[in-house]
Amino acid sequence: MDRPDTMTRRSFLASTSCLGAALWAARLFPLPAMAGEVASAGRVSPQPLADKGFASVRKVGDGVYATISDLSKGLETVSNGGFIVGTEAALLIEGFRTPAGASFQFAALRQVSEVPVRAALDTHYHFDHTLGNTFYGAQGIAIWAHEKTAPLMVKVYGPGQEIARADTKAGIEKRIKDAKSEAEREHAKGDLNAHKLLSESVESTVVSLPNRPLEPSKLPVTVDLGGIQAVIESYPGHTPSDLIVRVPQRNIVFTGDLLFNAMYPATFDANLSGWRKTLGTFSGFDKETLFVPGHGPLCGPEGIATLRSVVDDLAEQAASMYKAGIPVEEAQQRYMVPEKFKGFPIFAWSFCIGPAIAKYYEEFMTGGT
Repeated sequence: MDRPDTMTRRSFLASTSCLGAALWAARLFPLPAMAGEVASAGRVSPQPLADKGFASVRKVGDGVYATISDLSKGLETVSNGGFIVGTEAALLIEGFRTPAGASFQFAALRQVSEVPVRAALDTHYHFDHTLGNTFYGAQGIAIWAHEKTAPLMVKVYGPGQEIARADTKAGIEKRIKDAKSEAEREHAKGDLNAHKLLSESVESTVVSLPNRPLEPSKLPVTVDLGGIQAVIESYPGHTPSDLIVRVPQRNIVFTGDLLFNAMYPATFDANLSGWRKTLGTFSGFDKETLFVPGHGPLCGPEGIATLRSVVDDLAEQAASMYKAGIPVEEAQQRYMVPEKFKGFPIFAWSFCIGPAIAKYYEEFMTGGT
């Protein structure tokens, strides 16, 4: 594997191909939205252990560290993550968008401890949490994930998907051309930027699959790292492959993308009714819990309450439009962002808003709530 600081021809091409996506992300996810309030919880170290711009690592508890992404400065990680360090072993959380992102987190761990790494855990299959797995594999680190993660990665990012991605791109470009309003055109332009980021991410690296599938029926499982335990649990919601990591002794939870803090969640393969139940469960956690979300600043229970409000608003507007007889295709474009959520980033309309409206319509038609 190339040294993390070596610019090879392949890494140069990958970085330049994502330049447009990086500029788009910098505008969409400004610093205050992503990292400006990381120290607000009081328990979070105001000084980072490591900082590469695109992400910083901060101590959030004895033996617990959070990796916090800042998309305004780079796309190497994109998601948040972290690691837990005991006297006998360590657990890394997330593979991030690139091997460089995973390498950064591993190097930060080695600033703290030389204990063996028990595993790296992907909280779900999405590209911004798994495409850096290649780095972990090259270090001989076991990669743990939900049993559905590897099959989904193969299905979505594996060989033979290039044609499907090209067809999707062509469809989005047609939507831009045929848009009936400026708002619809802007939605489609955002979708195209997101699709380019996904495609270029997959095509610029080797997809490395988790090699230890975790069966939900056998969870939760407690991993003893020596003086500190990590509890791995499975909850429905964001994808069919979601895991969280709780650190009960420190009252800290790594939620993966079951929590997007102060931003609209990606819902394109979500189970929204299950997700709402999961958020209800999270809201019952101890009031002093510190959450490390998949995206957005660290938070307490208020972050859970905010996401519940966002999801509820999507449901309420969908219900209103459904009752008014508005066709689903039109309803997907007509959702209005409330004033209180105006500052919340939306990664892409067809990743976040459109699918949520369509899924709620399906629930209404089948008698769900």
